[in-house]
Amino acid sequence: MVGLDSYSGNLKSKTCPELRRRIQIRKLAGFLAIVVTLTMCGAVAEAQQAKKVPRIGFLAPSSSAFITPLVEAFRQGLRELGWIEGHNITIDYRWAEGNPERLPDLAAELVRLKVDVIVTAGEPAVRPAQQATKTIPIVMAASSDPIGSGLVASLARPGGNTTGLSAMTRELNLKRLELFKTAVPGLTRVAVLRYSGYEPHTSSFKELETAAPVLGVKLQSLELSGLDDLDRVFDSAKKGRAGGLILLRHVVILSHQTQLARVAAKYRLPSIFDNSDFVLGGCLMSYGANNADLYRRAAVYVDKILKGTKPTDLPVEQPMNFELIINLKTAKQIGVTIEPNLLARANKVIR
Repeated sequence: MVGLDSYSGNLKSKTCPELRRRIQIRKLAGFLAIVVTLTMCGAVAEAQQAKKVPRIGFLAPSSSAFITPLVEAFRQGLRELGWIEGHNITIDYRWAEGNPERLPDLAAELVRLKVDVIVTAGEPAVRPAQQATKTIPIVMAASSDPIGSGLVASLARPGGNTTGLSAMTRELNLKRLELFKTAVPGLTRVAVLRYSGYEPHTSSFKELETAAPVLGVKLQSLELSGLDDLDRVFDSAKKGRAGGLILLRHVVILSHQTQLARVAAKYRLPSIFDNSDFVLGGCLMSYGANNADLYRRAAVYVDKILKGTKPTDLPVEQPMNFELIINLKTAKQIGVTIEPNLLARANKVIR
């Protein structure tokens, strides 16, 4: 018995340190496994965060076909800054198809998608976007009159979550009237096509009315409430002995340029607008900001915002490039002779 007890004691004395060593090794292995697991989880989380693709919401009052060249100019601006649609950036488009009443719902959709920034194509889309969100940055691609419409507090300090570019449409109305007077010899009466009930048009007409006598021109106000009004409106212009027509910017007017050009030609009434697309559609002439350039520059705002700049730190910029477009085909059709010196000033002449 003594011998057996002595043997058992010797066995315990030899095996206990070995067991303790094995237990320590297992504990260390378990700890290392936990560390490795946590490290891998962190790496996966970082990788997932790095792969997060920014989303741009693009809100437009018109159809996609109407502003395809401008959308492409915006995409080109993004590409120049390293943002490739479908690769490292996503663009969610929402089109109102010429129905402004759809814009609030479309803006709300973009907010629900949790886009990182909303780009508005035209002034009518800005207010619905502002009403839909106070936190998501909004970039105006080309606002006609952001201060007059109350969309921003000032150009230098826009305030809120909205910034972008002004097309200076309202400021250039007087310049358009001056060019129109030069283009159409003997022009003394000009009709101004406004959208019924649209307050910015009321202000623009008052400004034009104040300046018109200096140019020796009298103005006639024409209010359009829908396409059914076209013949009535143009008939009123003729009865008022208008020698020309100025069109003020509105989504309904923009969306129906072909019909407007056709009816203007029918009544042999020369017309001027701020958008070159109208001239391509058959109107006589246009003068305004180069919209493609504004949309390219809108991409710069998006780039800065995605990299952390706040909208309040980005002043609203004005156009750098302006363009005068003249349609000589239309001039011949309605019997207007454009002076050579004005043709020489044009950025583009359609012959």
